Amino acid sequence: MIAEGSISLSATNWLVPLGAAVAITLLLMFWGLRGSRAGAAGAGSVVLKLIALTALALCLAEPLWNGSRARPGANVFAVLADNSQGMQIHDAGRTTSRGEDLRELLDRGRVGWLGTLGDGFEVRRYLFDSRLQSSRDFTDLDFQGRSSAMITALRSLAERYQGHPLAGILLLTDGNATDLRGQLPSWKGMPPVYPVVLGDAFRLKDVSIRQLTTERSAFEDAPVVVQARVESHGFGGTPLVARLTDQAGKSIQEQSLSAPGDGGGSPLRFQIKPTAAGVSFFELGVRTLAESGTGAAVTNSAEATLANNTRIVMADRGHGPHRILYVSGRPNWEFKFLNRALQEDDQLQLVGLIRVAKREPKFEFRGRAGETGNPLFRGFGDQSREGAERYDQPVLSRINPRDALELRSGFPRTAEELYPFSAVIVDDLEAGFFSADQAALLQRFVSERGGGFLMLGGMESFQQGDYRRTPIGDMLPVYLDRLEEVKSSGPMRFALGREGWLLPWARIRDNESDERARLEGMPHFEVVNRVGDAKPGASVVATVADEAGQDVPALVVQRFGLGRTAALTVGDVWRWGMKDAASHADMDKGWRQLVRWLVSETPNRVDLSAEPVEGDPNGAMRIQVRARDANYLPLDNAAVTLEVEPIVFRGAKTSTNQSQILRLQVEPSGTEPGVYEATYVPRQTAGYRARVTVHDTAHAEVGRAETGWTSDLAAEEFASLVPNRGLLEQIARTTGGEVVPASKLDDWVKHLAARPAPVMEPWSRPLWNLPALFALAMGCLVAEWGLRRWKGLP
Repeated sequence: MIAEGSISLSATNWLVPLGAAVAITLLLMFWGLRGSRAGAAGAGSVVLKLIALTALALCLAEPLWNGSRARPGANVFAVLADNSQGMQIHDAGRTTSRGEDLRELLDRGRVGWLGTLGDGFEVRRYLFDSRLQSSRDFTDLDFQGRSSAMITALRSLAERYQGHPLAGILLLTDGNATDLRGQLPSWKGMPPVYPVVLGDAFRLKDVSIRQLTTERSAFEDAPVVVQARVESHGFGGTPLVARLTDQAGKSIQEQSLSAPGDGGGSPLRFQIKPTAAGVSFFELGVRTLAESGTGAAVTNSAEATLANNTRIVMADRGHGPHRILYVSGRPNWEFKFLNRALQEDDQLQLVGLIRVAKREPKFEFRGRAGETGNPLFRGFGDQSREGAERYDQPVLSRINPRDALELRSGFPRTAEELYPFSAVIVDDLEAGFFSADQAALLQRFVSERGGGFLMLGGMESFQQGDYRRTPIGDMLPVYLDRLEEVKSSGPMRFALGREGWLLPWARIRDNESDERARLEGMPHFEVVNRVGDAKPGASVVATVADEAGQDVPALVVQRFGLGRTAALTVGDVWRWGMKDAASHADMDKGWRQLVRWLVSETPNRVDLSAEPVEGDPNGAMRIQVRARDANYLPLDNAAVTLEVEPIVFRGAKTSTNQSQILRLQVEPSGTEPGVYEATYVPRQTAGYRARVTVHDTAHAEVGRAETGWTSDLAAEEFASLVPNRGLLEQIARTTGGEVVPASKLDDWVKHLAARPAPVMEPWSRPLWNLPALFALAMGCLVAEWGLRRWKGLP
């Protein structure tokens, strides 16, 4: 906005005499025209004389043109140049890059607009990429910055010159900021920003990968789902190939697609199953295909840049094995098939506690005084007081225990015994098996420790097992107290519910048509333990329907506190596997997917996570370690060893260097107990694997954990190659500046001093000695004389 001027009179003492002289002259002129027939010519003569006299009178009053301008040398003006790799882009039809155009603009400005700017302002020169840095003469521009932290650089300049007379910022960039998250921040206190847009928005040719996400799934055939969006400019309809390779350079999957039109996008979706547990890294690349005489050849020679054609993908299959405790009231086929199914998954381990005989009441008469053991066992095996079978205790069989002491006393009675398990499965077991303390402990295991709980449909489960109004029944996803006495009428057909179709782990096939065909071929079930409706917030994954068409919940799941609970009401799932070999394989897969979902979010004693530091332009990661004691309470004063290893993709394979493994200093969190934090700033495009080992105060190992992330700032920098003029216009409009064309910088700088600045000074310019004013007066007098001669006036 240009500062407006005003007119003032310096010789105000002449106003009254001049006004009187003009008025008398007017009266005399009208008196002279009295009685004449001059008409319009006479009136025109009077007007011309009046204008001439007024101009001469103004000269005697000494009029001045007043205004204000930026005081020379008193204000600071910042010139901010983009030094990121994005300036290496060659726009279509140009032999020079955007960076070379910027360097030429600055070189030409030293004797042009930049020199003129220095005459009126104190010029400060800065570069920005991932950080803001001062420059002496812009000769240090190398355009190697990994990101364009434009928003951060502008805010840093405003904060740096707070309280100083910063008149404005000249911003030389293409506008593609990598540190913009959502809406623009508040620009309060920001001086006017004048962007100069570099780059051409037309005729750009490029293919890029955008919106890359990975998601871990409980679907056995594809536990990791990779999704991305391919965008292109200038390649609409061109054949493309997307290839996913592992760390050894081996191609895992490949997809062909056509390049979308300008501004459009095509989705990519890969379903992969990493061979190793834990963190793995892959590289996703997209290339154009050019038909040659020998076939399809991969080429990208026509693209503006190849930096955004590849992205590094991190996949985390989780860590195990997860130990699941199966508790049953009697030996049954369900455990047999479930145990065999989970043995095929190295991440799942089933531990069985199966009751062989129920407990009996104590007899009043014993074989010998004070004897509590069964006299039938006298003389056989261990007859110690602790080891003898008691009448008032059930006979339990342990299967796959960790050691000889685990579950020796039956179902766990303390958190130290129960919490090492990730999930508990209860089948065909009445509520009376658990003491009040054990039932409450099991509920805390789910709600506080974050474990999983599954109840199967044996005949003594759910309401038949008197779980109504018990801590265990309260956490089930179905009601047990709203039942009508209904008898099953014939075979029951299994079907997925509406929500079940949306859950990958609930399906066996990877497409709807095959899944429907599989469901049609499933054998009918005969045993269903009836329950009430699903509780609010629960999801009915599957139902069974009798011959009358009445649907009954078969599989219902829900969140309960920090954990998950599920109810499988079918009591003869084993029938599924008895039909044929294919059905047996499907049943095993279904069991594994259900149990994997049950434990997929169960916390461990040591958990490791990495999240980006919000607003950090260098891609810094905040790494958090959560340590818990045996009761899964926060563990303080732990010894934490944290190491970070970069996984660099170099062509066909990855490379790691033992010397690059960095051990980080970990500090306890100041806000949350049991949490330890460190910050890591990646220095290169790579995948990063972090490993942690935690020891308690007694130097005993608490646990280990692993996580990973990717850093690909170059891909973010080149995510969009089209200059973001809209963002720059919004910044200029919000701060009170304007977008300046590069070709008009010289003219813009010449008028910059007239714009508002922190330090202004007044100026005035006399108007009475202007030649134009005298020319006006003389021209009016000559015109008046000519008019009178033409019309024959006196």
